[in-house]
Amino acid sequence: MNYNAWFECDLGCKFPLTDIIYRCNTCDGLLQVQHDMDALKQRSADDWKSLFEERYMRTQYPYGSGVWGKKEIVCPIIDDENIISMYEGGTNLFWAERFGKQLGVSDLWIKQCGNSHTGSFKDLGMTVLVSMVKQIIAESGNIRAVMCASTGDTSASLAAYASAAGIPAIILLPKEKVTREQLIQPIANGALTLSLETDFDGCMAIVQRLAEREDFYLANSINSLRIEGQKTISIEIVQQFDWEVPDWVIIPGGNLGNVSALGLGFLMMLELGMIDKLPRIACAQAERANPLYRSYQTGFTEFKAITAQSTQATAIQIGNPVSIHRAIRTLQKFDGIVDQASEDELADAAARADRTGLFNCPHTGVALAVLIKMIERKQITKNDRVIVISTANGLKFPDFKVDYHNVTPNTPPPRYLNTPIELEANFDNVLRQIDKHLDV
Repeated sequence: MNYNAWFECDLGCKFPLTDIIYRCNTCDGLLQVQHDMDALKQRSADDWKSLFEERYMRTQYPYGSGVWGKKEIVCPIIDDENIISMYEGGTNLFWAERFGKQLGVSDLWIKQCGNSHTGSFKDLGMTVLVSMVKQIIAESGNIRAVMCASTGDTSASLAAYASAAGIPAIILLPKEKVTREQLIQPIANGALTLSLETDFDGCMAIVQRLAEREDFYLANSINSLRIEGQKTISIEIVQQFDWEVPDWVIIPGGNLGNVSALGLGFLMMLELGMIDKLPRIACAQAERANPLYRSYQTGFTEFKAITAQSTQATAIQIGNPVSIHRAIRTLQKFDGIVDQASEDELADAAARADRTGLFNCPHTGVALAVLIKMIERKQITKNDRVIVISTANGLKFPDFKVDYHNVTPNTPPPRYLNTPIELEANFDNVLRQIDKHLDV
């Protein structure tokens, strides 16, 4: 069967996915990808599940990808020869058994989206977007470059996928606000990398002006093709649990595209009969970059952009998220909540989890801190199945880890401090220190 998808605004205006357009030219609202659900429903829920299981992590290109194995409900109009895939998705669910026991929950899992080609969940959406760019170029040849503003992870993903496709990439980064490890990724992949003396919101303002030109294609999550790839996180989680739905999903929130992406995945499965209920969603924000949390405090009746302050969770240091309204609508549908974490709370939560085998990024630390608060408030109960979305690989943020375990003179040590002990190369001294440690 031929499946179809298109862009559509809230007023019902429709545009082909191959159009270079991000907002409706009538209402100026963000566009969302819509699917021919009647056609999709011609296949039974069990048949969809069987198809996805047959493809999952196999070697038939591109269907072994966690995204493209679900091509019919992601982006069916792209020709297979134009798909640029690095077998994104298929990331593991880490059963945080020991950490969960410490917190008082028995069914805690960390979805390790950072175990991906460029080290973050951004690969899930970027494979769809760059593949669409390749399709457009094959049909018309009008796009000179694909571009994004980024706090680090989006730029890494765009640069890698554009490089694999042979398409020029342009990256706008806030100067000295991304890690060295994030900065080197687009550089190594050959992208034109512009380090601007502003924050992410300043970079975003410029890149949106550049996107008014039709020869530049915008790769930020304002482009809902990204959301289509990212929604497969929801589908993959349920698939990994034999199609059972968790009670809670907790996700860090910055530009907020991933909140609506999670919702889209669950809602599509519900409509296709693949699941029979929805989870609740909690969005976790850094206290220093918390516009959604502030809106939540008003019952979502008000929203004001803010100037985000410096936070260790650099990827979510965003004061004017482009997906704010989509995220609010999603949270309302999922009986969602929004909470925040201070700098100490996010660092301590990440360090505490690290001591049980994890090694997650600071943004995941924000989600873990909110998890702890929700358990303390008894919003999450002992037998709830909880999924925390880890958005990036901890190895991309070594300074965050190193700085936590460095003792600064005249400041209180962090709660989970662990520093190397320097000793002479003497057997008795070494054994004495080992015994002292093990006897604690």
